[in-house]
Amino acid sequence: MRDHVGGPSTASGVGSRGFRRLTAVWSTSMVGDGVRIAALPLFAAVSTRDPLAVSAVAVAEVLPWLLVALPAGALVDRWQPRWVLVAAHGLRAVVTLLLAGAVATGVAGVWVLVVAAFVVTAAETFADPAAQRLLVQLAGPDDLEKGNGHFVSIETAALDVAGPLIAGALFLWQPAVCFALDGLSFLVAGLVAAGLPRSPRTWSPVSGLGGEVRDGVRYLFRQRGLRILVTAVLCAAVAVAAANAVMALYAVEVLGIAPAAVPTLWVAMGVGTLVAARMVPGPAARFGDGPVMVASMAVLAAGFLLLGAVSWSPIGWLAYVLVGLGSGGWNVLSATRRQRLTSAPMLGRVTNGYRVLTWGLMPIGAGLAGPVAELTSPSVVYLFAGGLLAVSLLLLARPLIRTGVRPASEVEHGKEAAT
Repeated sequence: MRDHVGGPSTASGVGSRGFRRLTAVWSTSMVGDGVRIAALPLFAAVSTRDPLAVSAVAVAEVLPWLLVALPAGALVDRWQPRWVLVAAHGLRAVVTLLLAGAVATGVAGVWVLVVAAFVVTAAETFADPAAQRLLVQLAGPDDLEKGNGHFVSIETAALDVAGPLIAGALFLWQPAVCFALDGLSFLVAGLVAAGLPRSPRTWSPVSGLGGEVRDGVRYLFRQRGLRILVTAVLCAAVAVAAANAVMALYAVEVLGIAPAAVPTLWVAMGVGTLVAARMVPGPAARFGDGPVMVASMAVLAAGFLLLGAVSWSPIGWLAYVLVGLGSGGWNVLSATRRQRLTSAPMLGRVTNGYRVLTWGLMPIGAGLAGPVAELTSPSVVYLFAGGLLAVSLLLLARPLIRTGVRPASEVEHGKEAAT
């Protein structure tokens, strides 16, 4: 198994020193991302009062995942991932600290915000696959589910809870401090990343960058297990994007929740995600990842269907806990399966190719949500999202189970039979 799950390494699981250091890098950078994701659009709205400017900044934040991610993944496959993290977070630190200075001095116009948003996300398209490569190496095959559970937990706590709360508090005091803190978090993450262990070289480039990108995309669709996984993720991306697009409108107009309380739905979802991220590795080891992935998607579909069928605020919070449970379990196990099914030399390209497809289809779901809600009601959008997931589950449940990882008990039984 030298060509899968990171190849040969000295990983000793989630308790190893290297994995703990990687977790520190991930935690610090994620808090920075959480602060920026909340503060940047808010500053764009407050400083410009221009919907087009706000939209331009939002587009700049996601555009690198469509324009930069594929070649970035190929380059990450060539390079040492720890130095990719150092360079990427170093660049992000410089850009956000410069942005803080521009905000503090009143020269942060629309183009400054757009360029900063684009460059910071472009650097993220390098940092994310590099972190994924190190996760696979340092967690090792036996702790891969636990490792992904830690990453999803940290990401949820940072992006959905800590980052926005910190940004909200600091923004009232001085918006520039938000971006200064963001820059310092990336600086610390880069410095900590310099102490990560060296990764084994898994391949040598034999073709140009364009050929390597094409190889990664072909690999993603030719490998049956990955192809099935990508199909499921694409359906989920459309459904989730549609639901997210009308969430605020649904909360206010259908559930009757006060606007100031709308973020509590995100908190409810975050709680569900955190619980699932910690909970699913055990059942996956016992029953196999396939059945637990199918169950997670079923819970996600049930949460959306419940939101569409019952217009009562207590049910709304409960349903969003279910949405969090389903999405958290799915995110942990789908990431683990993608990593297990990907040859080590392809990890960077497959990771970013996966992200490109997800980001690429999200605008479709969001675009459908508006007309559907306008012609019917926001509740119907949730019924659409839950129905799409339910139909995809009916079609993909058996292939997802058949292409999964066997339970640990069956693996041990097979070893005993072989001896």
